[in-house]
Amino acid sequence: MTNSGSPLIACFGEMLIDFVPDTAGVSLAESQGFLKAPGGAPANVACAITKLGGNTAFIGKVGEDEFGRMLVDILKKNRVNTDGVLFDQHARTALAFVTLKSNGEREFMFYRNPSADMLLKESELNIGLIKQATIFHYGSISLITEPCKSAHMAAMKAAKQAGILLSYDPNVRLPLWPSAEAARTGIKSIWREADFIKVSDDEVAFLTGKDPENEEASFKGKVDGFAVKTVDTTGAGDSFVGALLVSVAKDPSIFQDEGKLKDVLTFANACGALCTTQKGAIPALPTPSDAHALIAHSRSK
Repeated sequence: MTNSGSPLIACFGEMLIDFVPDTAGVSLAESQGFLKAPGGAPANVACAITKLGGNTAFIGKVGEDEFGRMLVDILKKNRVNTDGVLFDQHARTALAFVTLKSNGEREFMFYRNPSADMLLKESELNIGLIKQATIFHYGSISLITEPCKSAHMAAMKAAKQAGILLSYDPNVRLPLWPSAEAARTGIKSIWREADFIKVSDDEVAFLTGKDPENEEASFKGKVDGFAVKTVDTTGAGDSFVGALLVSVAKDPSIFQDEGKLKDVLTFANACGALCTTQKGAIPALPTPSDAHALIAHSRSK
C-alpha cells in the first residue's frame, strides 16, 4: 500500500508506450509480435515508489488519445497522484519500439514528431504540487526540445528554491538528440544542480570521455548485485532509483551512516535485479517483500 502521509516524491518527464518484441534476440523487422507496455523512465520511477509503499506524483503530458488515457489509468491504478498530468489534444502519446537482445539488453526506435510530452509548457506546470515534494526526480529527455525544456528548467528551479532535494537520471537516449555532442552538452548542462545522480558506467564514459573505473571521486563505494535470470532490463534502473528515493524520503540521514547506506543500496539493487526477470517495466516492479526475499535467499547461500 502507498502511504499518502509519507513524504511526497514528485517525478517529472515523459510517459509513453513501449512495444517489446515477443521474442528476444531478433530485430524489429523480424519480430512476429509485440507486447504493449507502459514506459518512460520518470513514470516508471513513480510507479516503483508506490509499489514500495512510498507517496508520489507524476508531472507530465500525454496525448488525448487511447494510449494517453490508458497510461493515466495505469498511474491511477498504481496509486500515483496525477494532478500534474495534462492531455494534449493536438499531439499523440509517444511510442518506443524496443529491440530485446538475447542477453536482455535493449535498443530503441522512437515515434515522437512531436509527441505530447515534448509540448508541456512552463505555464501549465502544477508548481503547487512540486513544492509539496521532499524530492523532485527528473531525466534528460525533457531537455531536448522546447517548450518542454523551459518547463523542465522552471520546475527544477522552483523545487531548488523550495529546498527540495533534486534527483537526476541522465537516461542517455542518443536517437532522440540531434547529435551525440548535443546530448552530452544538454545532459551535462544541469549536472551540478542535482543532489544525487543515477548513472550507468556506459553513461559516465559517454558523458566524461573517461573510464568510470578510473575516475577520481571524493567517495567511492560498492555494493554487490544479485544473480537473477534476466529477461528484459527495461525499468531496472528506475526500480533501483525508486527504492533509493523511498528510503531517502523516509530517512535523509542515510548518507551520514555507511551501514544504513549499504542496506539501502542492497535493497535498491535487489529491486533493480527483480525488475529484469519479467518483460516490461511497470508490470515487473517488485514489492518490498519481493526484495527482502531475494536478499534473504542470497545471504542463505
